Amino acid sequence: MVDPFTLTIQNMQKLGFFKFFLPFLLSSAVFYGLLRKSQIFGVPDKNVAVNGTVALVAALMVWAYPIIAGVDIETQLSTFFAHSIIATLTIAFALMITSMFLPPDIGDQLVKLLGKAGGKYGAAIIVLGLLIGTAILVSSGLINVLIPGWTGGAINISEDIIISAAVIISLGIVIALLIATSGGGKS
Repeated sequence: MVDPFTLTIQNMQKLGFFKFFLPFLLSSAVFYGLLRKSQIFGVPDKNVAVNGTVALVAALMVWAYPIIAGVDIETQLSTFFAHSIIATLTIAFALMITSMFLPPDIGDQLVKLLGKAGGKYGAAIIVLGLLIGTAILVSSGLINVLIPGWTGGAINISEDIIISAAVIISLGIVIALLIATSGGGKS
């Protein structure tokens, strides 16, 4: 007998929750938040209906594409979010382990180190984030949805090699940051 959670998820899949409904809700929430923040239609509190309507229409247009084009992205989106949460948990766990060896006010020190605009390490953090995001995009298979027919270019590189390269580069950046923050001086 199947447990109730598996049965519920299977029934939600049959109803199209993961193929259309949940991605549509997520997209409309993101569009709505962006419209409120950008204030493109004026003060957000006075234009709730306009922002909501534009967000819903934009989300419907975006999620009509996979259905019209006959592209099934249900598996890739689930894989993308699973890989993203694993990457986030890994970073959080690494920060927890690191915090055992660092002073208790590490948060304040990081704010001072990075400054308001990211300081001199802001670019390294952005590059690291882009590398992790690209690795997740490729490993989840969403790159094939964004660039149809993409096989890695003229050189066929497996996803395992790309992920391994991203991890090695990320570790190199972390080591470089540790050396730079310790002054890289003499021991």
